[in-house]
Amino acid sequence: MKYIGFLLSMLLALGIQGCFNPSQPNYQFFPNMYEPVGYETYADSNAFSNGVEAQVPVEGTISRNWEPYDYPNTNEGYEESKVALLSPLEITEENKAVGKELYTIYCAVCHGSKGDGQGILMTREKFLGVPSYADREITPGSIYHVLMYGKNAMGSHAGQVNATERWQIAQHVMELRSKLVK
Repeated sequence: MKYIGFLLSMLLALGIQGCFNPSQPNYQFFPNMYEPVGYETYADSNAFSNGVEAQVPVEGTISRNWEPYDYPNTNEGYEESKVALLSPLEITEENKAVGKELYTIYCAVCHGSKGDGQGILMTREKFLGVPSYADREITPGSIYHVLMYGKNAMGSHAGQVNATERWQIAQHVMELRSKLVK
């Protein structure tokens, strides 16, 4: 009798299994998990209710590692930074060495390794009129400002060098200027 119950339950299980069609699965609770929706890269989306592709940050928030810069990107802001903006870094050989290395990477191609405006792009006439540091009244604050926003044909380097590195470059530029002005 025991065996008959077991045998019937096995036949019932095999019978149900035989009715299963693998090309048509049973009810799916989360169909998108089984059959993903293909999205085109950078395609328009209605994911956000305000029609923007990304959410706007909360008002008044500041991005991590971003420091506010109080001088505007104007001639007045440049002149004000020249007078009022002071470096928080001590003038040390280590800062000058790092500044020289960064200057070689980002600045020397236009301004020259001596700061005389005779960089390789100037000598090959890719950019004309690159000034010598001896011809300009510059301060560490004005150098920082120009690295932050750019000036004339020079673009901003704020995306390449952080605040500390800008001050280190300014220290090296002031050292180059002192050698040119003699």
